Amino acid sequence: VTGNIYASNYAPPTPANLTTAIGNMETAYTDAAGRTTPDFNELATGNLAGLTLTPGLYTWTNNVIMPGDVYIDGGANDVWIFQVAGNVTMDAAKTIHLTGGALAKNVFWQVAGEVDVGTNAHFEGIILAKTAINLLTNASLNGRMYSQTHISLDNNTVVQK
Repeated sequence: VTGNIYASNYAPPTPANLTTAIGNMETAYTDAAGRTTPDFNELATGNLAGLTLTPGLYTWTNNVIMPGDVYIDGGANDVWIFQVAGNVTMDAAKTIHLTGGALAKNVFWQVAGEVDVGTNAHFEGIILAKTAINLLTNASLNGRMYSQTHISLDNNTVVQK
């Protein structure tokens, strides 16, 4: 992990930092969830395989799946917000590609359920999960992970962006 990991049983000042991180996560989650007037509603009924996603607000009332690679295309100052009422599942060995200068720090995944990133898959963006985040064996992430319950890691590479 390049960045920080917080746990309540770590030595001080980690518990205080964890409390601050939780408050910030809840604020960011509420902000992302509260966005209205989506640019894209129920795009591809949640199957993002092979799609190129342009900047904007996307919303789904159910699950989002990635059984194939996904492309996020735009400039360095563009923003993507993905509001998902269900779960996000990325299949093994699939990749989210950032193109056109898009940056992981501008890609927000607000997920009411859990996020599962498959074995050897690569995810991009900031995950704000209400339930859980699971990076399976050798999965990687450029971005950040915030969960209101737990995060599971198994031999992963996580780079804070």
